[in-house]
This record gives sequence, structure tokens and C-alpha cells, in this order.
Amino acid sequence: MPRFFNPQGVALPASNYNQGARYEGPATRLIVSGQVGVRLDGSIPGTLEEQMEVAWDNLAGVLAGGGMSLADLVKITAFVTVPASVGLFRAVRDRRLLGHAPACTYIEVSGLASPAFLIELEGEAVQELNKEHAK
Repeated sequence: MPRFFNPQGVALPASNYNQGARYEGPATRLIVSGQVGVRLDGSIPGTLEEQMEVAWDNLAGVLAGGGMSLADLVKITAFVTVPASVGLFRAVRDRRLLGHAPACTYIEVSGLASPAFLIELEGEAVQELNKEHAK
């Protein structure tokens, strides 16, 4: 299981995340490409909060497709085009992660692949290999 930590000599996180994640041992690593707030039908919600929810749904869907869940995340990176939205991001992230606190980076950017996109989430997940997989 990953060990999440905040080392001495480094400022504590500003909200519910950890500065580092360390894993030793056999595991599967899943890297998730940036997920935007586009629904399966191709529609894009008009508000940042709605797009955040859809982006988290999409991230969770890719994790599930790889046999993992949000609880396996060790790193999240959020790219947001709406200035001063870190509080909203933290609230949605914390609600979606149910207390799980992987390493996290929040970046405000001037634009994403489409002007309609307000957020893009990418992640990395690690899952220990059970003894059956290790054979």
C-alpha cells in the first residue's frame, strides 16, 4: 500500500492532500490521461462545478476500466481555466475522494484543448499485486 507523507522541513499542505506518496513492492501503475468535463453524449456542462463533477466521473471511469478506483490514486493534477477556483476544486475533490488524500497539484492555465473546457484532471494510481498476480 502506498505510504502518503508530509516530511519535516517542508510546509504542510494547504488542504486535504499529502506532499508525497511512496510505494515499495510489486504493483500495477495506471496513468490516466487528462479527463475533461465532456459527458458520454458529447455535451459539455456550462459551469465549472458541473465540469468538475463530469471530469471526476470520467477519471473514475478510466480507473475502473483499468481495474482500479479513486482509492488507488497516488497523484492528481488539475488544470483549471477559471481564476481563483482552488476552493471549489478542493471541495469537489475532497467530497469525491471521501478522505483519501493523494499527492495533488492545482494549476490555473489560460486555456485547454477547447475554449469550452474549464478543467482537465489527470491522475496516477498504484495497486498492489496480490499473490495470485505475482505468480
